[in-house]
Amino acid sequence: MLRETDLSMCLQKRSLPQRDAALLILSVGVDSPKDVHEVKRLGRNSGLPEIVKWNISDILGKARGLAMRLPQGWCLTSEGKKHVKALDVMPEKKSARLVTTAEDLRTAASKIADPSIGRFLAEAIACFEAALYRACVVLSWVGAVGLLYNRVITKHLASFNAEAQRRDPKWKAAQTPDDQARMKEGDFLDLIATPPLSIIGKNVKEELKNNCLQLRNACGHPSSLVIGENKVAAHLEILILNVFSRFS
Repeated sequence: MLRETDLSMCLQKRSLPQRDAALLILSVGVDSPKDVHEVKRLGRNSGLPEIVKWNISDILGKARGLAMRLPQGWCLTSEGKKHVKALDVMPEKKSARLVTTAEDLRTAASKIADPSIGRFLAEAIACFEAALYRACVVLSWVGAVGLLYNRVITKHLASFNAEAQRRDPKWKAAQTPDDQARMKEGDFLDLIATPPLSIIGKNVKEELKNNCLQLRNACGHPSSLVIGENKVAAHLEILILNVFSRFS
């Protein structure tokens, strides 16, 4: 019924009495009975620290007809499952596109060697699934640019610095990804899309610069812009196909 990653959000939607909070926790991996230690662990890790002081067996034992104790631990009855659904804290059913895009992003993230970039993508996935769309756009863009920075450092650094100094005599040679961040991201995309680097093609550059980067800028600064799942899924699709899957 409920994934562990969604439990914290559900517990925070509104204040639940101890019985209902414990029943909600049992709905995580609903077909797997949980002992008292596991119920407390799930609650504590999901923003309910006071659960460590609760008498879980007593609470669930008094939830007549809603929970039952098996040799392996506590689990919900059929009436308990109905009761949890009626609490009106369960996450809305995710669209097929959201699920597919999140899975594609997880697959891409699993292939990235740099743990710092992997963390950006992990946070971007969490934001996408929680409908925090502006944050998702910003974090996913940072991850994508990070991969491009790494590609320059590992394979094209001399050519990059030479071309950067040709365009701007004041450019100080980059040695690290942080050094590359001194260049505006739009200029960086222009540079890596032209010879002698040609790390990305012209059409990819135009898509990244005129759509993804512009959306990132709009989402990263205070504005009245409102975006939805489809817009962000399209943004992520471009990054997955043209950056994450190519430069991981």
